[in-house]
Amino acid sequence: MNSVPGLVTLHVWRTPRRALPRALMRMARDPRRLRALPGVRFGKLLGTGTGTGFGPGDADLTRWAALVAWDDPRHADGFAAGPVGQAWGRIATGAARLDLRPVSSRGQWSGVHPFGDPAGGRTQGPVLALTRARLRPARAVTFWRAVPPVAAALRTAPGLLARFGVGEAPIGWQGTVSVWRESADLMDFAYRRPEHRDAIMQTPVRRWYAEELFARFEIGDVTGDRSVLGWHPDEKDPTVKDSTA
Repeated sequence: MNSVPGLVTLHVWRTPRRALPRALMRMARDPRRLRALPGVRFGKLLGTGTGTGFGPGDADLTRWAALVAWDDPRHADGFAAGPVGQAWGRIATGAARLDLRPVSSRGQWSGVHPFGDPAGGRTQGPVLALTRARLRPARAVTFWRAVPPVAAALRTAPGLLARFGVGEAPIGWQGTVSVWRESADLMDFAYRRPEHRDAIMQTPVRRWYAEELFARFEIGDVTGDRSVLGWHPDEKDPTVKDSTA
């Protein structure tokens, strides 16, 4: 799967705590239904976290997400009215959707290259970074010890608009979503902040991951309630189209 998908969408829902049993039922039932939707080449249902850590204590049981790569952008238009979108819409108190264009992607997810081999190039306006890894069980403790300095640096990073953790399971399947005002802000944090640079250098030595992926996307559209993403209203960026879902 080396071709670049026509569109990638990230759907995020906020649910009340009383709806947790229904949300967990959706997480069990909907992955197969998501992948069976017309035009879906890759789809994952994800739990989320605050992004300050990567253990069970970081889990946010009131926010859930779906990441979908579409062969044809037209198929994405019907997601909210489809079986998965409707099921989550019935229990959600708020929702947001981001339309994404892959700019770069390195690594694998579940043994595939979900975002193909993007040509890269310059981007304008906000970008989204996605990191995802499957931890080696024997390396998990050393990984968790390395997380706090990076997480603390991320909270105060210039240009950061929003960030949260994502995962397919509470332990072992880790990821982050971060939104940046522009690509230069992301690059400065990734390669110039000593905390993150040190973590990058330790990765091949510590062999934390059995599988890993890093992808960068240009944000084309944001619809719905940005607060679901942890995107503060004061951080609204005029270069991103914004509409109400």
